[in-house]
Amino acid sequence: MVRSDVFLCELCPKGCRITEGYSGDCRSRIVVDGELRAVTYGRPCAVHIDPIEKKPLFHFLPGTTILSIATAGCNLHCKFCQNWTISQAAPQDTTSIDLPPETVVKAARARGCPSIAYTYTEPVIYYEYVLETSSMARKNGLRNVTVTAGYINRRPMELLCEVVDASNTDLKAFSDSFYREVCDGRLKPVLDGMVLMKEKGVWLEITNLIIPTFNDDLNMIRKMCRWVLANLGPDTPLHFSRFYPMYKMRNLPPTPVEFLMKARREALDAGIHYAYVGNVLGTEAENTYCPKDGTLLIERIGFRIRQNKLKDGKCPTCGDTIPGVWNHGARG
Repeated sequence: MVRSDVFLCELCPKGCRITEGYSGDCRSRIVVDGELRAVTYGRPCAVHIDPIEKKPLFHFLPGTTILSIATAGCNLHCKFCQNWTISQAAPQDTTSIDLPPETVVKAARARGCPSIAYTYTEPVIYYEYVLETSSMARKNGLRNVTVTAGYINRRPMELLCEVVDASNTDLKAFSDSFYREVCDGRLKPVLDGMVLMKEKGVWLEITNLIIPTFNDDLNMIRKMCRWVLANLGPDTPLHFSRFYPMYKMRNLPPTPVEFLMKARREALDAGIHYAYVGNVLGTEAENTYCPKDGTLLIERIGFRIRQNKLKDGKCPTCGDTIPGVWNHGARG
């Protein structure tokens, strides 16, 4: 039985029960004067302009810039987090600025950014800020992108899908024990969320950070690729990202590039059409190729595009349509 002065947060699967003056697990949702409030609303701790490729999104408005914002906090606690100084911090321990939704939209338009990213930490925990900014951005002709771990309940995800155009979801590992022991979460809600985004027409790309001795298991990667193929389809881009020692995993070495290439080959062999390797410069695994005839379509070096040969979203050699969002006019 839940006491009347205990508030249940229904945003994510953790279902925090919060009393007056206290926060939930994410630290940003606090009961104040008898109301559950997102105290980071309109108070980002990070604001930058990035290339869209940094998210990473390779099939969504390539070569454009994106206004990126984040507030403090996260509802997962990954031991390898690269942005832990803000994701694992309480809002009162970070420096933030006043940036309401209308100002975010004006800033994106003034700087020529066709889209806004909710990124760096976890957009789920500043949900209301994302939802209202995204709605306003849509009305002003801008796109919205979430870079997320996808740890969210179904109903709030459904509402988010109405205003979000694209997402890169971090699939930490295809293992529930990994999620429980390394991230303080569970796997199934993340999988369910990705399926829902796909059903709702959100352009979806996936990142799998490969960590030596933790999730560098080719059998696990094969299972993950088969699941992606069966549930999200072969045209869902899959990014295998190189781990670098960070946060509570500073004792581990960076991921061997050779293993990342093996993971990519597993994905391609499984039938995934677009598999990439990230955090490694100067390899063909950064490029987009036509799955039908092998034509080089987009050549990348890091976050920079050297050439884009797509013609109206199609391969110039065989004429096949390459899935993605390639211009500002089309949606989904």
